[in-house]
Amino acid sequence: MSLWAIIPVKPLRRGKSRLAKVISADERADLNQYLLEHTIQVLKKIDEIEHILVISRDKEALALARDLGARTVQEYGSPGLNTALSRAVEVARSYGTCGILVIPADLPRLAAEDVKAILAHRNDPPVVVIAPDRKKQGTNALFVCPPGLIDFEYGEGSFDKHRQGAIDAGARLEICKLSSLELDLDEPEDLVLMETELRLDEQ
Repeated sequence: MSLWAIIPVKPLRRGKSRLAKVISADERADLNQYLLEHTIQVLKKIDEIEHILVISRDKEALALARDLGARTVQEYGSPGLNTALSRAVEVARSYGTCGILVIPADLPRLAAEDVKAILAHRNDPPVVVIAPDRKKQGTNALFVCPPGLIDFEYGEGSFDKHRQGAIDAGARLEICKLSSLELDLDEPEDLVLMETELRLDEQ
């Protein structure tokens, strides 16, 4: 039985539309490509993760993922994130996975140590591990063992919804408050915060 990491990816040239006020379309595309590459490269360092699966309707993103050694699932239409993730989980389950880790491709500070901290809780299932965003509203990483234990509830208030789903399922619930996973790039203020942190690191 293996662990799978699932990365949902919006079209590289359309994602991060809320950053359009501060960076150009080409800059957003470059940023989205960098973040996807970074996410896959980090996950490849984790021995516990046997397969990485990228799900997207963007052929360019899927081709890039395959070049980096990830499996891919082509989405058609606009099914919504939760529906897309449910489909990806079914693909992983068909290969006998015992647990899935959902990691969005917008975490610029993601590091292997973060992933290992989450997977450290994988023993003694059923278990749900959640890493929230810095506002404690969104879900920046979600580990579910066994797969299908809870419904995906990405969107507004997903942290509380996933937490309640784990409680309702009778699973062991673990909350990983990792500062390096709290920053996701959704709003212009997030980009400013990332750039500020990079300058501080360079000093």
